[in-house]
Amino acid sequence: MADATTAAAELLLAARRDPAKKLVDLPAALKPADRAAAYAIQRQVAASFSAIGGWKVSPFGADTPPMCGALPASGVLPGPAKLSSKTHAMRGIEAEISVRIGRDLPPRATPYSRDEVIAAIAAMHPAIEVLESRFVESSGLDVATSLADSQGHGGFVYGAAVTAWQGIDLAREQVEQFVDGAVTASRTGHPAGDLVGQVVWMANEGSVWAGGLKAGQFVTCGSWTGAQRVGPAAVIRVVFSSVGEVALTFTA
Repeated sequence: MADATTAAAELLLAARRDPAKKLVDLPAALKPADRAAAYAIQRQVAASFSAIGGWKVSPFGADTPPMCGALPASGVLPGPAKLSSKTHAMRGIEAEISVRIGRDLPPRATPYSRDEVIAAIAAMHPAIEVLESRFVESSGLDVATSLADSQGHGGFVYGAAVTAWQGIDLAREQVEQFVDGAVTASRTGHPAGDLVGQVVWMANEGSVWAGGLKAGQFVTCGSWTGAQRVGPAAVIRVVFSSVGEVALTFTA
């Protein structure tokens, strides 16, 4: 198992370093059989990061916990940001709301309460997650393989901090996503239903292997608008009604 985990991680790392080495799929013998195997691969890939700058976390499923992925600190950028289409060939974008952790939440025997996690959140930020797979085409991948590749994470752009975030009603929050000046998606209400609950899960389970959530890290809590692929010179602007806005431009 360990050898297969390492071999799979090495293939994903090679594709990160050189887009010409993108994969059609992992070889059958290296494909993760379940979430535990997928996380083992993901952790080996994350060990190559200079630091973990944040986490992406999915909503709770009907009968399953969220899934998460570590974000390399090198790809966490303040907006307005520019990214090269030469290194971001897929250019998937998702409008998201993230939180920034204000103090460390290291692993401990007693789970952190919701109130403790809320007290550790320094601010809320509008964000754009950039999707960039290590596979030629990610849409047909099985869940475990996608999870091993941090669910196709390719970059993270954040807007200005909102420190009075506890007064925002996310059930009524509205977002519009603009691409080249035109609205391409909009929504009212956080799709996961419980953003804080996702962060609590990250503190108590998702980030434990990496030493827990740490001050300065972001936790971004899922797409409000769904994934959209954009052109090589696209200008993206995401505007939330209370959380603010963030912008990203791809350069050809």
